[in-house]
Amino acid sequence: MPPMRGRIPLWLKVAWTLLLIVWAPLFWHQYGAQNFLFFCDIGNVLIGIGVWLESALVFSWAACGLLIFQSLFIIDLAGTLLAGRHFIGGTEYMFDPHLSLAVRLLSLFHVVTPPLVLWAIWRLGYDRRGWKLQTLTAWIVIPINYFWRPQFDVNFARGLFFREQHVVPGWAYLVTYLIVVPLCVYFPTHLFLDWLSRRWKKED
Repeated sequence: MPPMRGRIPLWLKVAWTLLLIVWAPLFWHQYGAQNFLFFCDIGNVLIGIGVWLESALVFSWAACGLLIFQSLFIIDLAGTLLAGRHFIGGTEYMFDPHLSLAVRLLSLFHVVTPPLVLWAIWRLGYDRRGWKLQTLTAWIVIPINYFWRPQFDVNFARGLFFREQHVVPGWAYLVTYLIVVPLCVYFPTHLFLDWLSRRWKKED
């Protein structure tokens, strides 16, 4: 087991719990139940569990699924604020004046998540089973996204950037997604986090 650097402070546990209490009903009202199957929203709940359990496994699980995508969100948001254009896309709604300011402000959890999960892994250690749990999560969630309320294209289960693709049959896209994303996103993130945690241990 990795060396423990100490407990997660109580204020963070309480703060994240309060965030979930406010965030969940507001986003349910704004977007509907399918919204909570986005990996970023599943990650919110995992973090809430992780802070109370102080679980390296839960944070490693969340990090493997969130780190790349949430970092891209930060890059796109920062690029828009600094250069006035979306370099990647996905944060357009943050600048939509017709969308509730409360929803947009609470959406800043995307900015908090990457440093938070990295800090938690530094503090608690990295569990190498995390990417496998995230892969299993995708294998369960993405087929649900594909068949349930497909018009919302949650997690791009039917096509990239909320547009259903028609280049290949839907089943082929779904199977490819379930293979490519774990291999090209979750596993490389796992390798990075494993390397990073080993480097941190050497510095202790």
